[in-house]
Amino acid sequence: MSSMNKQKIVDSVPQKGFFGHPKGLFTLFFTEFWERFSYYGMRAILVFYMYYEVSKGGLGLEEGTALAIMSIYGSLVYMSGVIGGWLADRIFGTSKAVFYGGIFIMFGHIALSFPGSLSLFFVSMVLIVVGTGLLKPNVSTVVGEMYSENDTRRDAAFSIFYMGINLGAFIAPLIVGSLMESKGFHWGFAAAAIGMFLGLVVFMLTKKKNLGLAGTYVPNPLNAREKKKYGLIVGAVVVALAIILGTTIPAGLFTLDVFINIVGIFGIVVPTIYFIVMYYSPKTTATERSRVLAYIPLFISAVMFWSIQEQGSTILAAYADKRTQLDFMGISISPAWFQSLNPLFIILLAPVFAWMWVKLGDRQPSIPKKFSFGLLFAGLSFLVILLPAQMGGEGSLVNPLWLVLSYFIVVLGELCLSPVGLSATTKLAPEAFSAQTMSLWFLASAGAQALNAQLVRFYSPENETIYFGSIGGMAIALGVILFLISPMIQRAMKGVK
Repeated sequence: MSSMNKQKIVDSVPQKGFFGHPKGLFTLFFTEFWERFSYYGMRAILVFYMYYEVSKGGLGLEEGTALAIMSIYGSLVYMSGVIGGWLADRIFGTSKAVFYGGIFIMFGHIALSFPGSLSLFFVSMVLIVVGTGLLKPNVSTVVGEMYSENDTRRDAAFSIFYMGINLGAFIAPLIVGSLMESKGFHWGFAAAAIGMFLGLVVFMLTKKKNLGLAGTYVPNPLNAREKKKYGLIVGAVVVALAIILGTTIPAGLFTLDVFINIVGIFGIVVPTIYFIVMYYSPKTTATERSRVLAYIPLFISAVMFWSIQEQGSTILAAYADKRTQLDFMGISISPAWFQSLNPLFIILLAPVFAWMWVKLGDRQPSIPKKFSFGLLFAGLSFLVILLPAQMGGEGSLVNPLWLVLSYFIVVLGELCLSPVGLSATTKLAPEAFSAQTMSLWFLASAGAQALNAQLVRFYSPENETIYFGSIGGMAIALGVILFLISPMIQRAMKGVK
Protein backbone atom coordinates (compact mmCIF):
# COMPACT_ATOMS: atom_id res chain seq x y z
CA MET A 1 0.00 0.00 0.00
CA SER A 2 1.48 3.33 -1.06
CA SER A 3 2.09 6.30 1.24
CA MET A 4 -0.65 8.14 -0.66
CA ASN A 5 -3.16 5.38 0.10
CA LYS A 6 -2.09 5.35 3.76
CA GLN A 7 -2.76 9.05 4.02
CA LYS A 8 -6.07 8.62 2.16
CA ILE A 9 -7.14 6.12 4.82
CA VAL A 10 -6.13 8.48 7.64
CA ASP A 11 -8.06 11.34 6.00
CA SER A 12 -11.20 9.18 5.65
CA VAL A 13 -11.38 8.47 9.40
CA PRO A 14 -13.00 11.11 11.66
CA GLN A 15 -9.96 12.10 13.74
CA LYS A 16 -11.70 13.45 16.84
CA GLY A 17 -14.37 11.84 18.93
CA PHE A 18 -13.07 9.17 21.37
CA PHE A 19 -10.88 10.57 24.17
CA GLY A 20 -9.21 12.87 21.65
CA HIS A 21 -8.64 9.98 19.21
CA PRO A 22 -10.33 8.95 15.94
CA LYS A 23 -13.95 7.82 16.20
CA GLY A 24 -12.92 4.45 14.81
CA LEU A 25 -11.13 3.71 18.07
CA PHE A 26 -14.60 3.46 19.66
CA THR A 27 -15.64 0.77 17.15
CA LEU A 28 -12.47 -1.24 17.56
CA PHE A 29 -12.38 -0.74 21.35
CA PHE A 30 -15.82 -2.30 21.87
CA THR A 31 -15.47 -4.95 19.16
CA GLU A 32 -12.33 -6.18 20.85
CA PHE A 33 -13.92 -5.74 24.28
CA TRP A 34 -16.64 -8.28 23.47
CA GLU A 35 -14.31 -10.60 21.58
CA ARG A 36 -11.95 -10.70 24.59
CA PHE A 37 -14.94 -11.20 26.93
CA SER A 38 -15.78 -14.21 24.82
CA TYR A 39 -12.23 -15.59 24.65
CA TYR A 40 -11.11 -15.00 28.24
CA GLY A 41 -14.43 -16.11 29.68
CA MET A 42 -14.05 -19.43 27.92
CA ARG A 43 -10.34 -19.68 28.80
CA ALA A 44 -10.95 -18.99 32.50
CA ILE A 45 -12.81 -22.28 32.92
CA LEU A 46 -11.40 -24.36 30.05
CA VAL A 47 -8.54 -26.05 31.93
CA PHE A 48 -10.88 -26.96 34.80
CA TYR A 49 -13.42 -28.31 32.30
CA MET A 50 -10.74 -30.59 30.91
CA TYR A 51 -9.40 -32.07 34.15
CA TYR A 52 -12.49 -32.03 36.41
CA GLU A 53 -14.17 -35.42 36.76
CA VAL A 54 -17.09 -36.31 34.51
CA SER A 55 -19.32 -36.42 37.61
CA LYS A 56 -18.49 -32.71 38.14
CA GLY A 57 -19.33 -31.81 34.53
CA GLY A 58 -15.77 -32.03 33.18
CA LEU A 59 -14.10 -34.23 30.59
CA GLY A 60 -12.04 -36.18 33.12
CA LEU A 61 -8.64 -35.76 31.46
CA GLU A 62 -5.39 -36.20 33.39
CA GLU A 63 -4.22 -32.83 34.79
CA GLY A 64 -0.84 -32.78 33.03
CA THR A 65 -2.54 -33.58 29.73
CA ALA A 66 -5.08 -30.80 30.30
CA LEU A 67 -2.32 -28.26 31.00
CA ALA A 68 -0.44 -29.30 27.85
CA ILE A 69 -3.59 -29.12 25.71
CA MET A 70 -4.33 -25.68 27.14
CA SER A 71 -0.86 -24.45 26.15
CA ILE A 72 -1.04 -26.01 22.68
CA TYR A 73 -4.50 -24.53 22.16
CA GLY A 74 -3.14 -21.10 23.08
CA SER A 75 -0.20 -21.60 20.73
CA LEU A 76 -2.46 -22.55 17.81
CA VAL A 77 -4.76 -19.58 18.48
CA TYR A 78 -1.88 -17.18 17.92
CA MET A 79 -0.16 -19.27 15.24
CA SER A 80 -3.33 -19.17 13.15
CA GLY A 81 -2.86 -15.39 13.03
CA VAL A 82 -0.26 -16.00 10.32
CA ILE A 83 -3.00 -17.34 8.06
CA GLY A 84 -5.39 -14.58 9.10
CA GLY A 85 -2.80 -11.89 8.37
CA TRP A 86 -1.90 -13.40 5.00
CA LEU A 87 -5.58 -13.61 3.96
CA ALA A 88 -6.09 -9.96 4.95
CA ASP A 89 -2.94 -8.78 3.14
CA ARG A 90 -3.51 -10.78 -0.02
CA ILE A 91 -7.26 -11.48 -0.45
CA PHE A 92 -10.02 -9.64 1.43
CA GLY A 93 -8.56 -6.95 3.73
CA THR A 94 -8.55 -6.60 7.50
CA SER A 95 -12.16 -5.47 8.00
CA LYS A 96 -13.66 -8.59 6.43
CA ALA A 97 -11.13 -10.75 8.30
CA VAL A 98 -12.41 -9.31 11.60
CA PHE A 99 -16.02 -10.07 10.69
CA TYR A 100 -15.42 -13.61 9.41
CA GLY A 101 -13.27 -14.36 12.46
CA GLY A 102 -16.03 -13.29 14.82
CA ILE A 103 -18.47 -15.67 13.13
CA PHE A 104 -16.12 -18.65 13.59
CA ILE A 105 -15.46 -17.76 17.24
CA MET A 106 -19.16 -17.43 18.04
CA PHE A 107 -19.97 -20.86 16.59
CA GLY A 108 -17.01 -22.37 18.44
CA HIS A 109 -18.38 -21.18 21.76
CA ILE A 110 -21.88 -22.30 20.82
CA ALA A 111 -20.46 -25.80 20.27
CA LEU A 112 -18.86 -25.71 23.73
CA SER A 113 -22.15 -24.64 25.32
CA PHE A 114 -23.74 -28.04 24.51
CA PRO A 115 -22.78 -31.00 26.72
CA GLY A 116 -21.03 -33.45 24.44
CA SER A 117 -18.11 -35.68 23.77
CA LEU A 118 -14.39 -35.06 23.56
CA SER A 119 -14.79 -34.97 19.78
CA LEU A 120 -17.20 -32.01 19.98
CA PHE A 121 -14.73 -30.29 22.30
CA PHE A 122 -11.97 -30.50 19.68
CA VAL A 123 -14.34 -29.29 16.93
CA SER A 124 -15.09 -26.19 18.99
CA MET A 125 -11.36 -25.62 19.55
CA VAL A 126 -10.73 -25.71 15.79
CA LEU A 127 -13.47 -23.14 15.15
CA ILE A 128 -12.11 -20.79 17.84
CA VAL A 129 -8.51 -21.20 16.63
CA VAL A 130 -9.47 -20.31 13.04
CA GLY A 131 -11.70 -17.42 14.12
CA THR A 132 -9.18 -15.84 16.47
CA GLY A 133 -6.49 -16.15 13.79
CA LEU A 134 -8.66 -14.08 11.47
CA LEU A 135 -9.80 -11.49 14.00
CA LYS A 136 -7.04 -10.90 16.53
CA PRO A 137 -4.08 -9.62 14.42
CA ASN A 138 -6.27 -7.74 11.95
CA VAL A 139 -8.28 -5.66 14.41
CA SER A 140 -4.97 -4.33 15.81
CA THR A 141 -3.77 -3.54 12.27
CA VAL A 142 -6.89 -1.42 11.67
CA VAL A 143 -6.03 0.60 14.79
CA GLY A 144 -2.64 1.43 13.30
CA GLU A 145 -4.15 2.39 9.93
CA MET A 146 -6.11 5.26 11.51
CA TYR A 147 -2.95 7.17 12.47
CA SER A 148 -0.19 8.68 10.37
CA GLU A 149 3.32 7.36 11.05
CA ASN A 150 4.36 10.51 12.94
CA ASP A 151 1.16 10.87 14.99
CA THR A 152 2.27 11.10 18.63
CA ARG A 153 -1.11 9.70 19.76
CA ARG A 154 -0.29 6.25 18.38
CA ASP A 155 1.27 4.68 21.50
CA ALA A 156 -1.45 6.17 23.69
CA ALA A 157 -4.10 4.80 21.28
CA PHE A 158 -2.77 1.27 21.63
CA SER A 159 -2.76 1.65 25.42
CA ILE A 160 -6.43 2.73 25.33
CA PHE A 161 -7.23 -0.12 22.92
CA TYR A 162 -5.38 -2.49 25.23
CA MET A 163 -7.49 -1.24 28.14
CA GLY A 164 -10.63 -2.21 26.18
CA ILE A 165 -9.23 -5.69 25.65
CA ASN A 166 -8.64 -6.07 29.35
CA LEU A 167 -11.97 -4.62 30.43
CA GLY A 168 -13.64 -7.52 28.63
CA ALA A 169 -11.06 -9.94 30.01
CA PHE A 170 -11.70 -8.67 33.57
CA ILE A 171 -15.49 -9.01 33.55
CA ALA A 172 -15.61 -12.37 31.77
CA PRO A 173 -13.97 -14.68 34.37
CA LEU A 174 -16.14 -13.20 37.14
CA ILE A 175 -19.35 -13.90 35.21
CA VAL A 176 -18.31 -17.16 33.57
CA GLY A 177 -16.59 -18.44 36.74
CA SER A 178 -19.75 -17.77 38.77
CA LEU A 179 -21.85 -19.56 36.14
CA MET A 180 -19.44 -22.50 36.29
CA GLU A 181 -19.93 -22.77 40.07
CA SER A 182 -23.72 -22.28 40.08
CA LYS A 183 -24.99 -23.65 36.75
CA GLY A 184 -22.17 -25.72 35.26
CA PHE A 185 -19.49 -25.33 32.60
CA HIS A 186 -21.79 -25.15 29.58
CA TRP A 187 -23.68 -22.10 30.88
CA GLY A 188 -20.33 -20.35 31.12
CA PHE A 189 -19.48 -21.24 27.54
CA ALA A 190 -22.91 -19.98 26.41
CA ALA A 191 -22.14 -16.59 27.99
CA ALA A 192 -18.92 -16.48 25.95
CA ALA A 193 -20.90 -17.08 22.74
CA ILE A 194 -23.25 -14.21 23.58
CA GLY A 195 -20.25 -11.94 24.13
CA MET A 196 -18.88 -12.60 20.64
CA PHE A 197 -22.32 -11.98 19.12
CA LEU A 198 -22.46 -8.55 20.78
CA GLY A 199 -18.98 -7.77 19.43
CA LEU A 200 -20.14 -8.51 15.88
CA VAL A 201 -23.19 -6.28 16.34
CA VAL A 202 -21.05 -3.32 17.48
CA PHE A 203 -18.64 -3.78 14.57
CA MET A 204 -21.29 -4.01 11.86
CA LEU A 205 -23.40 -1.07 13.13
CA THR A 206 -20.56 1.44 13.51
CA LYS A 207 -17.75 0.52 11.11
CA LYS A 208 -19.04 2.43 8.05
CA LYS A 209 -19.42 5.73 9.92
CA ASN A 210 -16.37 5.50 12.18
CA LEU A 211 -13.68 3.60 10.27
CA GLY A 212 -13.86 5.20 6.84
CA LEU A 213 -11.50 3.32 4.52
CA ALA A 214 -9.52 1.71 7.35
CA GLY A 215 -9.46 -2.05 6.86
CA THR A 216 -10.80 -1.98 3.29
CA TYR A 217 -7.54 -1.90 1.30
CA VAL A 218 -5.77 -5.10 0.30
CA PRO A 219 -2.12 -4.00 0.45
CA ASN A 220 -0.57 -6.84 -1.57
CA PRO A 221 -3.38 -8.54 -3.59
CA LEU A 222 -2.92 -11.84 -5.38
CA ASN A 223 -2.72 -11.73 -9.15
CA ALA A 224 -4.35 -14.40 -11.36
CA ARG A 225 -1.19 -16.54 -11.53
CA GLU A 226 -0.72 -16.43 -7.75
CA LYS A 227 -4.36 -17.37 -7.14
CA LYS A 228 -3.90 -20.50 -9.22
CA LYS A 229 -0.56 -21.29 -7.57
CA TYR A 230 -1.82 -20.97 -3.99
CA GLY A 231 -5.03 -22.80 -4.82
CA LEU A 232 -2.98 -25.81 -5.92
CA ILE A 233 -0.79 -25.57 -2.80
CA VAL A 234 -3.80 -25.49 -0.46
CA GLY A 235 -5.37 -28.45 -2.25
CA ALA A 236 -2.14 -30.45 -2.06
CA VAL A 237 -1.73 -29.69 1.67
CA VAL A 238 -5.31 -30.77 2.44
CA VAL A 239 -4.89 -34.04 0.56
CA ALA A 240 -1.51 -34.72 2.18
CA LEU A 241 -2.88 -34.08 5.68
CA ALA A 242 -5.87 -36.34 5.02
CA ILE A 243 -3.56 -39.16 3.93
CA ILE A 244 -1.11 -38.69 6.81
CA LEU A 245 -3.77 -38.48 9.53
CA GLY A 246 -5.84 -41.25 7.96
CA THR A 247 -2.92 -43.65 8.20
CA THR A 248 -1.10 -42.57 11.39
CA ILE A 249 -4.07 -42.12 13.75
CA PRO A 250 -5.51 -45.68 13.30
CA ALA A 251 -1.97 -47.07 13.64
CA GLY A 252 -1.45 -45.22 16.92
CA LEU A 253 1.50 -43.24 15.53
CA PHE A 254 -0.10 -39.79 15.79
CA THR A 255 -0.50 -39.30 19.55
CA LEU A 256 -1.07 -36.20 21.67
CA ASP A 257 2.64 -36.14 22.60
CA VAL A 258 3.59 -36.22 18.92
CA PHE A 259 1.16 -33.39 18.19
CA ILE A 260 2.59 -31.29 21.05
CA ASN A 261 6.13 -31.79 19.72
CA ILE A 262 5.07 -30.86 16.17
CA VAL A 263 3.43 -27.64 17.38
CA GLY A 264 6.58 -26.87 19.39
CA ILE A 265 8.69 -27.17 16.25
CA PHE A 266 6.28 -24.99 14.29
CA GLY A 267 6.48 -22.38 17.05
CA ILE A 268 10.15 -21.91 16.15
CA VAL A 269 10.16 -22.66 12.43
CA VAL A 270 7.19 -20.50 11.33
CA PRO A 271 8.47 -17.16 12.72
CA THR A 272 11.96 -17.96 11.45
CA ILE A 273 10.59 -18.45 7.93
CA TYR A 274 8.64 -15.22 8.20
CA PHE A 275 11.70 -13.21 9.16
CA ILE A 276 13.66 -14.72 6.26
CA VAL A 277 10.88 -14.11 3.71
CA MET A 278 10.35 -10.49 4.79
CA TYR A 279 14.06 -9.72 4.89
CA TYR A 280 14.85 -11.10 1.43
CA SER A 281 11.64 -10.02 -0.31
CA PRO A 282 12.26 -7.67 -3.27
CA LYS A 283 9.32 -5.63 -1.94
CA THR A 284 11.29 -4.84 1.26
CA THR A 285 13.47 -1.73 1.08
CA ALA A 286 16.94 -1.36 2.64
CA THR A 287 15.54 0.71 5.51
CA GLU A 288 12.83 -1.88 6.12
CA ARG A 289 15.44 -4.68 6.18
CA SER A 290 17.30 -2.91 8.96
CA ARG A 291 14.06 -2.59 10.90
CA VAL A 292 13.35 -6.31 10.43
CA LEU A 293 16.73 -7.11 11.99
CA ALA A 294 15.97 -4.75 14.89
CA TYR A 295 12.68 -6.56 15.41
CA ILE A 296 14.31 -9.97 16.02
CA PRO A 297 15.66 -9.37 19.57
CA LEU A 298 12.34 -7.75 20.48
CA PHE A 299 10.53 -10.84 19.23
CA ILE A 300 12.78 -13.20 21.24
CA SER A 301 12.23 -11.10 24.36
CA ALA A 302 8.47 -11.21 23.79
CA VAL A 303 8.57 -15.03 23.62
CA MET A 304 10.27 -15.14 27.03
CA PHE A 305 7.83 -12.67 28.52
CA TRP A 306 4.69 -14.40 27.21
CA SER A 307 6.00 -17.79 28.33
CA ILE A 308 5.69 -16.50 31.90
CA GLN A 309 2.56 -14.40 31.46
CA GLU A 310 0.55 -17.11 29.69
CA GLN A 311 1.20 -19.59 32.52
CA GLY A 312 -1.37 -17.57 34.42
CA SER A 313 -4.03 -19.69 32.69
CA THR A 314 -2.23 -23.02 33.14
CA ILE A 315 0.25 -23.47 36.00
CA LEU A 316 -1.08 -20.59 38.11
CA ALA A 317 -4.69 -21.63 37.37
CA ALA A 318 -3.98 -25.11 38.73
CA TYR A 319 -2.05 -23.48 41.59
CA ALA A 320 -5.11 -21.39 42.41
CA ASP A 321 -7.36 -24.46 42.28
CA LYS A 322 -5.24 -26.83 44.38
CA ARG A 323 -2.58 -24.88 46.30
CA THR A 324 -4.48 -21.76 47.38
CA GLN A 325 -6.89 -21.02 50.24
CA LEU A 326 -10.19 -20.55 48.40
CA ASP A 327 -12.17 -19.79 51.56
CA PHE A 328 -10.68 -16.44 52.48
CA MET A 329 -12.05 -13.79 54.87
CA GLY A 330 -15.47 -15.43 54.77
CA ILE A 331 -15.59 -15.44 50.96
CA SER A 332 -15.70 -18.59 48.84
CA ILE A 333 -13.46 -17.84 45.85
CA SER A 334 -13.85 -19.49 42.46
CA PRO A 335 -10.41 -20.42 41.06
CA ALA A 336 -11.54 -18.88 37.75
CA TRP A 337 -11.75 -15.44 39.39
CA PHE A 338 -7.96 -15.20 39.59
CA GLN A 339 -7.99 -14.85 35.80
CA SER A 340 -9.56 -11.41 36.32
CA LEU A 341 -6.55 -10.11 38.25
CA ASN A 342 -4.33 -9.53 35.22
CA PRO A 343 -6.91 -7.46 33.28
CA LEU A 344 -8.05 -5.67 36.45
CA PHE A 345 -4.56 -4.33 37.10
CA ILE A 346 -4.20 -3.37 33.44
CA ILE A 347 -7.47 -1.43 33.56
CA LEU A 348 -6.20 0.47 36.58
CA LEU A 349 -2.67 1.06 35.30
CA ALA A 350 -3.05 1.37 31.50
CA PRO A 351 -4.23 5.01 31.69
CA VAL A 352 -1.29 5.76 33.98
CA PHE A 353 1.21 4.26 31.54
CA ALA A 354 -0.48 5.97 28.55
CA TRP A 355 -0.30 9.33 30.36
CA MET A 356 3.31 8.66 31.39
CA TRP A 357 4.50 7.95 27.81
CA VAL A 358 2.74 11.07 26.49
CA LYS A 359 4.06 13.21 29.36
CA LEU A 360 7.64 12.02 28.86
CA GLY A 361 7.43 12.54 25.10
CA ASP A 362 10.93 12.34 23.61
CA ARG A 363 12.38 11.65 27.07
CA GLN A 364 10.63 8.30 27.47
CA PRO A 365 12.71 5.07 27.39
CA SER A 366 13.37 3.58 23.98
CA ILE A 367 11.31 0.63 22.76
CA PRO A 368 14.08 -1.93 23.54
CA LYS A 369 14.49 -0.54 27.06
CA LYS A 370 10.74 -0.81 27.67
CA PHE A 371 10.98 -4.44 26.58
CA SER A 372 13.85 -5.05 29.02
CA PHE A 373 11.77 -3.63 31.89
CA GLY A 374 8.95 -6.00 30.88
CA LEU A 375 11.26 -9.00 31.19
CA LEU A 376 12.59 -7.90 34.57
CA PHE A 377 9.08 -7.62 36.01
CA ALA A 378 8.05 -10.98 34.49
CA GLY A 379 11.00 -12.71 36.13
CA LEU A 380 10.22 -11.12 39.50
CA SER A 381 6.59 -12.29 39.29
CA PHE A 382 7.76 -15.90 39.25
CA LEU A 383 10.30 -15.40 42.02
CA VAL A 384 7.52 -14.04 44.26
CA ILE A 385 5.68 -17.38 43.99
CA LEU A 386 8.65 -19.06 45.67
CA LEU A 387 8.16 -17.20 48.95
CA PRO A 388 4.90 -18.70 50.35
CA ALA A 389 6.13 -22.29 49.92
CA GLN A 390 9.42 -21.41 51.63
CA MET A 391 7.63 -19.81 54.57
CA GLY A 392 4.70 -22.20 54.94
CA GLY A 393 6.30 -25.47 53.92
CA GLU A 394 5.60 -27.80 51.02
CA GLY A 395 2.01 -28.89 50.55
CA SER A 396 0.45 -26.12 52.66
CA LEU A 397 -2.33 -23.99 51.20
CA VAL A 398 -1.06 -20.47 50.53
CA ASN A 399 -2.68 -17.13 51.13
CA PRO A 400 -4.36 -15.96 47.88
CA LEU A 401 -2.73 -12.54 48.23
CA TRP A 402 0.56 -14.08 47.05
CA LEU A 403 -1.07 -14.88 43.72
CA VAL A 404 -2.50 -11.36 43.63
CA LEU A 405 1.02 -9.94 44.07
CA SER A 406 2.45 -12.17 41.33
CA TYR A 407 -0.24 -11.11 38.85
CA PHE A 408 0.32 -7.45 39.77
CA ILE A 409 4.06 -7.60 39.12
CA VAL A 410 3.72 -9.32 35.74
CA VAL A 411 1.17 -6.67 34.70
CA LEU A 412 3.79 -3.97 35.28
CA GLY A 413 5.94 -5.81 32.77
CA GLU A 414 3.05 -6.35 30.37
CA LEU A 415 2.31 -2.64 30.19
CA CYS A 416 5.97 -1.95 29.42
CA LEU A 417 6.03 -4.54 26.63
CA SER A 418 2.67 -5.48 25.12
CA PRO A 419 1.01 -2.22 23.95
CA VAL A 420 4.46 -0.88 23.07
CA GLY A 421 5.12 -4.03 21.04
CA LEU A 422 1.85 -3.62 19.14
CA SER A 423 2.74 -0.04 18.28
CA ALA A 424 6.34 -0.92 17.37
CA THR A 425 5.12 -3.69 15.07
CA THR A 426 2.96 -1.31 13.05
CA LYS A 427 5.94 1.07 12.72
CA LEU A 428 8.65 -1.49 11.96
CA ALA A 429 6.59 -3.59 9.54
CA PRO A 430 7.62 -3.62 5.86
CA GLU A 431 4.88 -1.99 3.81
CA ALA A 432 4.07 -5.13 1.81
CA PHE A 433 3.76 -7.22 4.99
CA SER A 434 1.76 -4.92 7.28
CA ALA A 435 -0.93 -7.34 8.51
CA GLN A 436 1.42 -10.31 8.33
CA THR A 437 3.95 -8.56 10.57
CA MET A 438 1.20 -8.08 13.14
CA SER A 439 0.59 -11.82 12.83
CA LEU A 440 4.31 -12.30 13.47
CA TRP A 441 3.96 -10.31 16.69
CA PHE A 442 1.29 -12.75 17.86
CA LEU A 443 3.56 -15.63 16.88
CA ALA A 444 5.66 -14.61 19.89
CA SER A 445 2.73 -15.74 22.05
CA ALA A 446 2.35 -18.86 19.90
CA GLY A 447 6.01 -19.76 20.37
CA ALA A 448 5.78 -19.03 24.08
CA GLN A 449 2.83 -21.35 24.58
CA ALA A 450 4.37 -24.07 22.41
CA LEU A 451 7.34 -23.82 24.77
CA ASN A 452 5.01 -23.92 27.76
CA ALA A 453 3.44 -27.16 26.51
CA GLN A 454 6.84 -28.74 27.15
CA LEU A 455 7.58 -26.82 30.38
CA VAL A 456 4.31 -27.66 32.18
CA ARG A 457 5.29 -31.32 32.14
CA PHE A 458 8.11 -30.55 34.56
CA TYR A 459 5.95 -28.76 37.11
CA SER A 460 4.83 -30.39 40.34
CA PRO A 461 4.30 -29.07 43.86
CA GLU A 462 7.49 -30.89 44.85
CA ASN A 463 9.76 -29.00 42.41
CA GLU A 464 8.15 -25.55 42.63
CA THR A 465 11.38 -23.90 43.75
CA ILE A 466 13.36 -25.17 40.76
CA TYR A 467 10.54 -24.51 38.31
CA PHE A 468 9.65 -20.93 39.24
CA GLY A 469 13.23 -19.98 40.18
CA SER A 470 14.91 -21.13 36.96
CA ILE A 471 12.31 -19.60 34.61
CA GLY A 472 12.17 -16.33 36.57
CA GLY A 473 15.98 -16.11 36.69
CA MET A 474 16.28 -16.63 32.94
CA ALA A 475 13.82 -13.80 32.26
CA ILE A 476 15.76 -11.39 34.46
CA ALA A 477 19.07 -12.31 32.81
CA LEU A 478 17.61 -11.78 29.32
CA GLY A 479 16.17 -8.43 30.42
CA VAL A 480 19.60 -7.23 31.55
CA ILE A 481 21.19 -8.29 28.25
CA LEU A 482 18.47 -6.52 26.23
CA PHE A 483 18.96 -3.33 28.23
CA LEU A 484 22.70 -3.36 27.52
CA ILE A 485 22.31 -3.79 23.73
CA SER A 486 19.29 -1.45 23.40
CA PRO A 487 21.31 1.42 21.79
CA MET A 488 22.42 -0.94 19.01
CA ILE A 489 18.82 -2.06 18.40
CA GLN A 490 17.59 1.53 18.41
CA ARG A 491 20.06 2.53 15.68
CA ALA A 492 18.87 -0.37 13.49
CA MET A 493 15.30 0.93 13.72
CA LYS A 494 16.24 3.75 11.36
CA GLY A 495 14.38 6.63 12.96
CA VAL A 496 11.48 4.71 14.51
CA LYS A 497 10.97 5.74 18.14
